[in-house]
Amino acid sequence: MGKQDVIEMVGTVEELLPATLFRIALENGHEIMAHLSGKMRMNKIRLLPGDKVKVEMTPYDLSKGRVVYRF
Repeated sequence: MGKQDVIEMVGTVEELLPATLFRIALENGHEIMAHLSGKMRMNKIRLLPGDKVKVEMTPYDLSKGRVVYRF
């Protein structure tokens, strides 16, 4: 999968789940499950409920994503 196949959206962290999973409410009203990207794990960036984040999703499964940036 190349970088051109990625959909980027902005959302808010709603709930923290085990195994670094997060329930994210997107700006368009949808809710997805997302995990932290590798660089965020390496740099020990923590997320709390209410944080605004950028999420990357694949067009093949729009219910899951990867958190790539915290605002």
